[in-house]
Amino acid sequence: MSNENQIQAYEQEDLKRDLKNRHIQMIAIGGAIGTGLFYGSSWAIRTAGPAILLMYFIAAIAIYFVMRALGEMAVEEPVSGSYISYSNRYIHRFVGFLNGWNAFIFLLATSAADLNALGNYVHFWFPGVPIWVTALAAVSMMFVINIVGVKFYGEAEFWFALVKVIAIVAMILFGAGMIFFGIGNHGEPIGFHHLVDHGGFFAKGLSGAVLSIVMVAFAFGGVENLGLAAGEAKDVKTTMPKAVNATFWRLLIFYVGAIAVLLTIFPWTSLTTKGSPFVEVFTRIGVPAAAGIMNLVVVTAVLSAVNASVFTNSRTFYNLSLQKNAPAFLSVVNSRKVPSRAVMLVFAAMFVGVILNFIMPERAFELFSSVTVFGLICAWASILISHLNFRKSRVKNGQECKITYKMPFYPYSNYLALAFMAAVMICIAVLPDMRMSLVVSGVWVVVVFIAYKFYTRSETAPAEVVVNS
Repeated sequence: MSNENQIQAYEQEDLKRDLKNRHIQMIAIGGAIGTGLFYGSSWAIRTAGPAILLMYFIAAIAIYFVMRALGEMAVEEPVSGSYISYSNRYIHRFVGFLNGWNAFIFLLATSAADLNALGNYVHFWFPGVPIWVTALAAVSMMFVINIVGVKFYGEAEFWFALVKVIAIVAMILFGAGMIFFGIGNHGEPIGFHHLVDHGGFFAKGLSGAVLSIVMVAFAFGGVENLGLAAGEAKDVKTTMPKAVNATFWRLLIFYVGAIAVLLTIFPWTSLTTKGSPFVEVFTRIGVPAAAGIMNLVVVTAVLSAVNASVFTNSRTFYNLSLQKNAPAFLSVVNSRKVPSRAVMLVFAAMFVGVILNFIMPERAFELFSSVTVFGLICAWASILISHLNFRKSRVKNGQECKITYKMPFYPYSNYLALAFMAAVMICIAVLPDMRMSLVVSGVWVVVVFIAYKFYTRSETAPAEVVVNS
């Protein structure tokens, strides 16, 4: 059996390709912009000082290589399972099983935390509304959006992401006005002295800069979910390369650009509070109701994250079912070609998150969420390794020349990105506050392996693509 026929026999999806180019572009942007950019940059800045800019730049290069590897496979083999499916094919069934259940657990944990944050944000306007009520309303709304059809999801994510983009671009432009023209600073240009005045660019030393890479990696989590949209893109050979190619520049603009403006306008030592530094910029410029405007933006960002979680988790379970790594009933689609049972399962699980927000404090999610970075590293590393084996299989079958969207600097770019992943794991082991996550992650892998052995005991899975080194 040829490689192409083997792939067709492997997973036969029945989803509607209804995502347009603008949907794919905004899904890519939305995946790169999380609530961490608005409220989660404090830890990284406090750890690295202004040198955090260099770490964001290095991380952006590594993640770009990850996305190019994913993009090459997605163009040639567009499936909704994305890296989960590829790791199942090109590494080992257990790796696909682990990535699939990692994606569900980690995204679910993030969603539960996001719902809790959403309730607190809504308190800005309606302090008497219980957090669980806001969480339930948000989950219900996202369920409707995702069950109607993928095009409706694409439209919702388009507008959610657009709000975030406008807010960040506005902040960068206004900030540039303060830096070069003194807008909001009595006409006195601020300049760039804040980048070196308070202890120098490497104020926390090289070690502080390197250790901050853990939080930088966490901030970039979600970009890999772009691959999940490949199974429902109208013209994947055109839309996917465009979206992936733009990833690097978007990461530079939205992260390096935004953080650079913040660190240039204010001393980095003043940007360590829990409040959003974005609000500080708009307030200092004199924009009316800046706090309310940014609160609306953050609410939109959270809704976007929850919306994406429903989409990514449902497609993950749908594809896992086709791989025989999840119950068969999850592969059923409705008349609109939506994996409705997978969506309903995700909705039910998120409803549990709503209940937990009602009966348990935020600390209940801390340990559960501490392994998120480990899950991201698993996903990114599996993409790079899958791609190495994918390319080897194409070379072996004489099909390398047919690849239309090739990974640049292969295979050295794969190895460089894998070195970045290893550095992140080493930093996690070094940091006392994060070391426990490795223990939890190890226990989690053992639990998943036991579940895998139990689940596959009487199953016969399709064989992985065999690659001879």
